[in-house]
Amino acid sequence: MSKQTILGRVTQLAKANINALLDQAEDPQMMLDQLIRDYANNISEAEQAVATTIGNLRMLEADHKEDVDAAAEWGAKALAASRKADGLRESGSAAEADRFDNLAKVALGRQMQSEKEAAVAAPVIAAQTEVVDKLKAGLAAMKDKLTELQARRDELVARARTAQAQNTMLDAVKNIDVLDPTSDLHRFEEKVRREEAMALGRQELAASSLDAQFESLEDLGRTSEIEARLAALKSRAA
Repeated sequence: MSKQTILGRVTQLAKANINALLDQAEDPQMMLDQLIRDYANNISEAEQAVATTIGNLRMLEADHKEDVDAAAEWGAKALAASRKADGLRESGSAAEADRFDNLAKVALGRQMQSEKEAAVAAPVIAAQTEVVDKLKAGLAAMKDKLTELQARRDELVARARTAQAQNTMLDAVKNIDVLDPTSDLHRFEEKVRREEAMALGRQELAASSLDAQFESLEDLGRTSEIEARLAALKSRAA
């Protein structure tokens, strides 16, 4: 995977509009679950790719440091060889002085080569550093987006469960309204009242019958007394 491909992919994923995606989804919870899985996989893949890019950058930086250090070392060797040559020449050893001057020239050539390699690597390192910084920022944004996705998913699940519970309760209330048990109680109460009224009526009827019987007895007693008084009157007359 190239640097541009990695950078483009990370940037695209980090800028994904979650709200727009959810608005277009028929099943937001299922889509969030899938997005979370995709994001987690993409983050894992991007982390590996970014780690590779960072590793390459660190190698470039190490090579650049070696070139810089080598240039300084060859420069020091060239200076040492030149001073040695100057000393030998002052002492009359011209041939030996020329040999050290040649060594100084070789060292200077090595120094120039190291400086050239370091100069070539410098802009590459700068560009790679910029890419790595963007990749790190993109990864951080992706992780923030993943956290947002997880929070939205948890919120959505909680809302769905609450709505489901409310609908269940409303269905139960609706069923209670349709099949109101108080209507059955009312009918039973009416039946009991009718039975109580019937019992009262029977009691009243029974009482009325008993009073009539007592009244008959009273009437019979009075007739007997009248007959007795009549018989007494007749006996006196005789």
